[in-house]
Amino acid sequence: MKFDLNRAVEILQQTPYTLLRMLDDLSPEWTEVKIDAESWSPYDIIGHLIHGEETDWIPRAEIILAQGESRNFVPFDQTGHFEKSQGKSLNDLLTEFAHIRNANIERLLRLEITPEQLSLKGIHPEFGEVTLEQHLATWVVHDLNHIRQIVTNMARHYDAEVGPWKEYLSILR
Repeated sequence: MKFDLNRAVEILQQTPYTLLRMLDDLSPEWTEVKIDAESWSPYDIIGHLIHGEETDWIPRAEIILAQGESRNFVPFDQTGHFEKSQGKSLNDLLTEFAHIRNANIERLLRLEITPEQLSLKGIHPEFGEVTLEQHLATWVVHDLNHIRQIVTNMARHYDAEVGPWKEYLSILR
């Protein structure tokens, strides 16, 4: 599917509600336990999504649209959410994510991005030149990627318990 801002907003609007419905009122064993030292729990992922809303998606889109002398993005701290999330409940994080996402969608729509502006470029610290279209498409896929990550993490809690059915459960492979 070709990138379309309206289609992108459809997913961006639904992500907070999808996560709220999926995670609200689950026990900490589902939402706070990490499968291994390298993985993030669903709680960690919600914190990460909030951090991205604050420091990545809209701020970088605005940098690209400003087209000033410097179009360089500030490097994104992949683990910047850990300290900020400390002491908050999952429900607090889900509510915070929904509020900041809704505000960012409003900001995005107020930008009134034209098809021509989608080809404007910014400088990513790792990838170099990226277009606004690539950046916004990545925002959508980033959401979907983390939803998959949450679901996979949760499924892996019953990895051994499913017995021989594991062969048919691609989420566990």
